Amino acid sequence: MRDLNAVHLNGLRAVEAAGRLGSLAAAAEELGVTSGAVSQQIAKAEAQLGRVLFERTPRGLVPTDFGQRFLARLTSAFGELAEAVASARRRDESVLTISVAPVFAARWLVYRLNRFAERHPDIRLRIDATTKLVNLDTSDVDVGIRVGTGEWVGVKSEPLLQQEVFPVCSPAMAEELRKPADILKLPAVIDGHSMFSWEVWFREVGLSGAEMRVRHTFNEASLVLDAAISGQGVMLAWQTLAGFAITQGSLVVPFGVRARTGYGHYFVSSPSRRESKAAAAFKRWVRDEVEEGMRLLDERAPRVSFDAATMS
Repeated sequence: MRDLNAVHLNGLRAVEAAGRLGSLAAAAEELGVTSGAVSQQIAKAEAQLGRVLFERTPRGLVPTDFGQRFLARLTSAFGELAEAVASARRRDESVLTISVAPVFAARWLVYRLNRFAERHPDIRLRIDATTKLVNLDTSDVDVGIRVGTGEWVGVKSEPLLQQEVFPVCSPAMAEELRKPADILKLPAVIDGHSMFSWEVWFREVGLSGAEMRVRHTFNEASLVLDAAISGQGVMLAWQTLAGFAITQGSLVVPFGVRARTGYGHYFVSSPSRRESKAAAAFKRWVRDEVEEGMRLLDERAPRVSFDAATMS
């Protein structure tokens, strides 16, 4: 019988990643190596095991019957190993690790952290601002906030806020606007990576098919917001992005018509991990802050129907 202790861990990692992700390229990206290195590690692992795990086909690697059974157990084993390592690294529950997108951290969360500290002085937050979807079962992230449909595989998601979009601009630029069609006279600043377009709002106000004249395109929504604040153009923003600037008066909402994008903000967490008291407290606080933020937004920019907007 072969000594399985002689099988290198790197080879097993390459086998598991390729089988789970379905391609050498995807496995290479996850492991931070080249596709060639993954292929070599798989070949070494097969030689050490004395079994063929994948068939090499024009479509790529296809697990053999044995490979499928082996991969299922290997994925489970790596998951348990990762969870064991994560649990060993996990700190006490007074430190809470939060994963949020950089734009949410910069434009919503940081303005409010003092209030969280006042309410929960015994909890210290560690903010991981990233767009990467981490493995919540094996990482040290306690709670994440993400935008999407809430249908992520392998996570527990809880709705926080349905995303609504609406034009925002500088007060000076808003002076030219009387009815929704007037917005077509102004230049727009655009987020090139946005999940939605101006058409979402245009449909809501009877301008479907219209196009904005684009002045600048950025690859980050926070930069677009700064451009709008400085008067470079009108932006299609949403509640958590522009709410603070609106309440401060640096941006205005020329029309109270808001359009739902079909996306929302969601809490995400591991479905297999017990929720700590600190995590539950953080989620309650965020919900309270979102509710207060929406109240302030409604005061500054009351919601109106399309008919009311066209008559203004």
